[in-house]
Amino acid sequence: MFDVGFAELCLVGLVSLLVIGPERLPKVARLAGFWLGKTRTMIAAVKEEIKLELQAEEMRQIFKEQSDLHDIQQIFDETSDTLKSTLDQSQLTTKMTPESEQDMSRQSSPDNPEQHELK
Repeated sequence: MFDVGFAELCLVGLVSLLVIGPERLPKVARLAGFWLGKTRTMIAAVKEEIKLELQAEEMRQIFKEQSDLHDIQQIFDETSDTLKSTLDQSQLTTKMTPESEQDMSRQSSPDNPEQHELK
């Protein structure tokens, strides 16, 4: 990210030695390292939290898509069951109709021997 080479680090070290002084420089360097480490840890934790949140959101979207697919499958199954029952009823009605027409024609025909026997 930053192009900081060895020369820049030496310059920062020399300026800090002149400004802070040789007695307090180790304490300030330790404190700066501590805060730099804490900052890096905090940034890593935030990155991890964002990563987990994105994964959770992806999982929510997948579950939502599966739920939508489940709803569509359920509607399809209900429609299929209704269609099957309607077809079964129409086939049953179709089978009943020719037989009942034959029965009606037998009863009304004058050459029907069963009808003569019943009289």
